Amino acid sequence: MSIQQQTDLVKTLARAAGFDQCGIAKAVRLDDDARRLERWLGQGMHGTMGYMENHFDLRVDPTRLVPGARSVITLLKNYYPESQATSTELKISKYAWGQDYHTVIRGQLNGLVAELQARIGQFDGRGFVDSAPVLERAWAQRSGLGWIGKNGNLINKGSGSFFFIATLIVDIELEADDPFARDFCGSCTRCIDACPTDAILPDKTVNGSQCISYFTIELKEEIIPETMKGRFQNWMFGCDVCQDVCPWNRFSKPHSEPAFAPLPELLDLSRNQWEELSEEAFRRIFKGSPLSRAKYKGIRRNLKFVE
Repeated sequence: MSIQQQTDLVKTLARAAGFDQCGIAKAVRLDDDARRLERWLGQGMHGTMGYMENHFDLRVDPTRLVPGARSVITLLKNYYPESQATSTELKISKYAWGQDYHTVIRGQLNGLVAELQARIGQFDGRGFVDSAPVLERAWAQRSGLGWIGKNGNLINKGSGSFFFIATLIVDIELEADDPFARDFCGSCTRCIDACPTDAILPDKTVNGSQCISYFTIELKEEIIPETMKGRFQNWMFGCDVCQDVCPWNRFSKPHSEPAFAPLPELLDLSRNQWEELSEEAFRRIFKGSPLSRAKYKGIRRNLKFVE
């Protein structure tokens, strides 16, 4: 099988496995991204997310993750919901409405790898879904799938930014796509202007330690800093403000993944019902949901903070 035939097969099977878009880049060290990451970490913008300091060399060099790596395959999976939440009493980021995307996408990645090996032959490769030291947005840009916007998200010109990104590093020679060379954010500052906590800086840097998603998901402390009081706009878990105001998301289309269908309870529970929810009920209802990441204790803390 020629390199071009292998490349075409990868993209065909990616679509069949449930991914919406697929791009390919050569496996090289990300020197420019390494410098940006080092500067960002040095400024403490990762807050208490100490794990982001770990395995620095692995993050910027795919051959450290897969010896002999030759290609990096980036896969996008849409999670934009068909219907929007009607209540503003308590808000939850759209990515968390259905089942945990890690589980869903990991299964589809495994299926893709198995099918590729059945058609191409055995090869070494590893798939990653936001769970390992991989700079997935940088690889997506290098794979021609979009540009990194001022809000830090990958933006696809035809589909917006409501995508999960998965990365598959392999030791197969594939035809690389042209990197996405332009930045179509232009002079737009809607995400910067709308960010409730001023986490998006004018120089295209996102201060992760100021983001509502950081406070409501990543922060493990029992108390959210009082300096943030009154600034969360009722976001109880995550935040979509910078995506909701982005003009490019007018092109977002509803996903077709059954596993991402909203849990009925998640959108229907009133504030009082959330406050009265027992830990047992929380574990039962949100088993397999991204909300379980914050645990019952974290959700209770968030509820209290957004009162």
